[in-house]
Amino acid sequence: MHVVPGLKVLYFGTPVVLISSRNEDGAANLAPMSSAWWLGRYAMLGLGRSSRTAANLLRERECVLNLPSAALVDAVDRIAMTTGDPAMPQSKRLQGYRYEADKFALGGLSEQPSELVAPPRVRECPIQLECRVTEARPFGDPEADRTLAFEVEVLRAHVAAELVIPGTGYVDPIGWDPLIMKFCEFFGGGANLRPSRLAEGWAMPHRLPVPPSAAEDG
Repeated sequence: MHVVPGLKVLYFGTPVVLISSRNEDGAANLAPMSSAWWLGRYAMLGLGRSSRTAANLLRERECVLNLPSAALVDAVDRIAMTTGDPAMPQSKRLQGYRYEADKFALGGLSEQPSELVAPPRVRECPIQLECRVTEARPFGDPEADRTLAFEVEVLRAHVAAELVIPGTGYVDPIGWDPLIMKFCEFFGGGANLRPSRLAEGWAMPHRLPVPPSAAEDG
């Protein structure tokens, strides 16, 4: 039997992406997101119109899509609920967002120079995709006017050598364990990895048991 619950969130599970971009002053910005999908050498990204990342992509037309493995969940969670914009909207403040100028340092992550675009890569991410923006347009409820859809072209893909099937241009699906976000919660290998600041900030109604590894971290 199926029911019609009036779902508020259609977020069934997508890879987490750390988008690196350049601020107006040239400093690097880093933002976690998971509204992304790929087809061929192109990707579609969904971003809030008021975000610093959206402003950077509209102005600079470049970014790097850094794909963290499940092992990087703690680093990603540390920079969740932060923004690179000191003049954040009141709605974000009420949700618990805070301004953070250096999100690489906050996450314990390292900048790695890119080869074809200005924004840096995240050295710790096993997959890094240098991209240019080809199109940006409004997306979603036209009256709310809160989100933008960005189409980007992948100019160069960097993949950790141990993830590439020898002698091919393919990633080993067994070796690659992406960090997945499912209804604002972090998953890897099919299991919940740790409590999510994002789920708390967005007032998600579910309550998941604390994974043993997270409980041990205290």
